[in-house]
Amino acid sequence: MAPPPGNDSGSTSRPSIRRRSLLLGTAALGAAGALGAAGCGKVPSGDTLARLRSQGTVRLGIAGEAPYGYIDEQGEFTGEAVELAKVIFKRLGVPKVQPSPTDFSSLIPGLQSQQFDVVSAGMYINKERCAQVLFADPEYQMLDSFIVRKGNPKNLHSYQDVVEAKAKIATGAGYAEIEYAVAAGIPRGDIAIFQDPVAGLNAVESGRVDVFAGTALTGRGVVRKSTKAEATKPFAPLVDGKKKVDGGGFAFRLGDAELRDAFNVEIHRMKKNGELFRILRPFGFTEAEMTTMTAEELCA
Repeated sequence: MAPPPGNDSGSTSRPSIRRRSLLLGTAALGAAGALGAAGCGKVPSGDTLARLRSQGTVRLGIAGEAPYGYIDEQGEFTGEAVELAKVIFKRLGVPKVQPSPTDFSSLIPGLQSQQFDVVSAGMYINKERCAQVLFADPEYQMLDSFIVRKGNPKNLHSYQDVVEAKAKIATGAGYAEIEYAVAAGIPRGDIAIFQDPVAGLNAVESGRVDVFAGTALTGRGVVRKSTKAEATKPFAPLVDGKKKVDGGGFAFRLGDAELRDAFNVEIHRMKKNGELFRILRPFGFTEAEMTTMTAEELCA
């Protein structure tokens, strides 16, 4: 997920996500909040992994967004973060993962206030967030892509192309793409903001905007069934003259280094033997989006 530093209220979702998924997510969040209030006081640093093993359950904060963590058509929680968490925490001695959807902007505050034990929603790792939470090393890296009308009539392949063509651009609420567009010289007030990529796709198809900017993964997923729009080839946005490649990963409380480190051991083992890609591939990830970047690099 691509919200910029200081504004974590984004949304990326595939067309398969329905409104009822969001409603179910809200109900689940209420349950998670009740659980946190009833049974989870402050936990001393370093004790979290032992506590999770003892209770047998880890509370995973997600944003109700495909392909990271969402409710499928059968009413079951799934997504790359959910399925990856199931595998890793089982190996850490915690057999049950309890996903709890909330708004993206509430993930880090919910983690800090003990509503969740860990959060993952395609969250990009950056310096500002690293001051608030501990990140595991990223499970993927991501480039940007544009949703444009079939044939890409304005030949838009970068934010600089948008500026030169004087094209109408849109993106999602809180997306990092807002800052990338501004860095390219697009006035912030000229960027249309939509609730999610599906709304952006509709705007492109109807001609209200020329391009909807998002991650390459989002673009591929949203246009799959469209007859009027397509996704451009992935590209790295330029920020201060340098190409920007983002990476997303799981976040832990600042005092939970032991838990984060144990999680990292499993992530690296799965990267090495190819298991990580096998879990992420059904959710639209490609081999090009597997990464050797570290949280330390991205935090810097």
